[in-house]
Amino acid sequence: QVQLVESGGGLVQHGGSLRLSCAASITFVSIYAMNWYRQAPGKQRELVAHISSGGVTNYADSVKGRFTISRDNAKNTVYLQMNSLKPEDTAVYYCNVQHGSVGYWGQGTQVTVSS
Repeated sequence: QVQLVESGGGLVQHGGSLRLSCAASITFVSIYAMNWYRQAPGKQRELVAHISSGGVTNYADSVKGRFTISRDNAKNTVYLQMNSLKPEDTAVYYCNVQHGSVGYWGQGTQVTVSS
């Protein structure tokens, strides 16, 4: 059974940093695209950052220049480094791995940015 376990969330002040990690118990993780989504209260889940199996990255406009996604296939882990955090970044952050129509989700980790 595939499991994605996120960690690294928490409470941080405006302007602070956090690093999220997502460890995937999945074979051949290198073939999967890996993504971070977030969902704030009362809002739809949105894609924050994407890294392809080949290492190409894409970001939501709202986080460009502040967030960095990376992956370590040897550790089956994807990271999200979040700098210059703002109160509007407050949300539950979810890890997703995707290969074609096959996808898996983590349980989410709360990130709260105080003003």
